[in-house]
Amino acid sequence: MMHKKRPKFLDVKSIRLPIPGIVSILHRISGVALFVCLPLLLCLFAGTLSKESAFESYQAWVNNPLVILILIGLLWAYLHHSLAGIRFLLLDAHKGLALQTARATAKAVFVAAIVLTVVIAGVCLL
Repeated sequence: MMHKKRPKFLDVKSIRLPIPGIVSILHRISGVALFVCLPLLLCLFAGTLSKESAFESYQAWVNNPLVILILIGLLWAYLHHSLAGIRFLLLDAHKGLALQTARATAKAVFVAAIVLTVVIAGVCLL
């Protein structure tokens, strides 16, 4: 009688992802967020170009703190997705495959996206 190896139970909540894994998952999430919100942003932009009164109503709508927070989140998603995409293109070209380099570039993408979001949002909101 042959014993089959039973599949190992992996508790997803107890798995601790390394920073490159977190950056990869956030890259996918930010891509989905951008894909879903792009039509809404295009409608908003097209509406602002139609009439001056429409522009003023959209401007009042965009001054809502919740909308500002969503736009800042989309700015972060765009920056993170772009920077992580460049990182993945370099990895596809076999640049930065060493473990320490991969971790360092993942940390750099994570930090740079947050810093650029704060700087750009700060400049746009002042």
